Amino acid sequence: MSAACGWIGLTLALIGPGVIALLWSRWTPPQPSLADSAPWLAAFALLIAAVAAIAFGCERLTLADVGWGEISWRSLLYAAALTLFFIFIFGPLAVHALAKMKLASFGAGQNKLAALPSWYLCLTIVIVAGGEEWLYRAYAIERLYAMTGLIWLAGAASLLAFAAVHLPLWGIGVSLTTLVSGGIFTAAYIWRRDIACLILAHVVTDLYGLLIAPRRTHKLAAAASVHEPD
Repeated sequence: MSAACGWIGLTLALIGPGVIALLWSRWTPPQPSLADSAPWLAAFALLIAAVAAIAFGCERLTLADVGWGEISWRSLLYAAALTLFFIFIFGPLAVHALAKMKLASFGAGQNKLAALPSWYLCLTIVIVAGGEEWLYRAYAIERLYAMTGLIWLAGAASLLAFAAVHLPLWGIGVSLTTLVSGGIFTAAYIWRRDIACLILAHVVTDLYGLLIAPRRTHKLAAAASVHEPD
């Protein structure tokens, strides 16, 4: 029974987010409203709850079994270091690389999210970024490792699924960058088994990249247009 539960939980963790992302991208307008997006966010939250119920109820796993065993004050330090790296080094390099390769960057995805209220976008980032980390990094890697005995195979499989889930909204260019960023997160998880650190870093990085930076740029552009001479 536990083995069957493990396969069901693993399938939901690896494939479920991609199915939700694909349906959300296909069945919502180019700039979805709150009413358009809320059911899909609820579906993602229910997916996380379902996998957690399988992990702790059916598989009888402990918190330490799925990444919550090494939390300490160092979690904050490592999360801060990762966040600063992704915001100020990796992010600009990724945008530059996509431009050089003439691949679509983050603009299309940001435009689709632009019409959503700030509070809702913030809530979405917390649930989705945090959920992705737990599903792909902690739960999927640990269950695949338990099944195969090969930690880097487990990491590679979860990383490929993580990159694929970004295709519907962000396209091939951004999905390629997630292979690199996700690879860094995967290596960090395998190193420390500290999912709290990665959730915090992912959430703060996305809050900056998807909420703070785009809206600050929009305000600066609007201010500049007001002061332009006729």
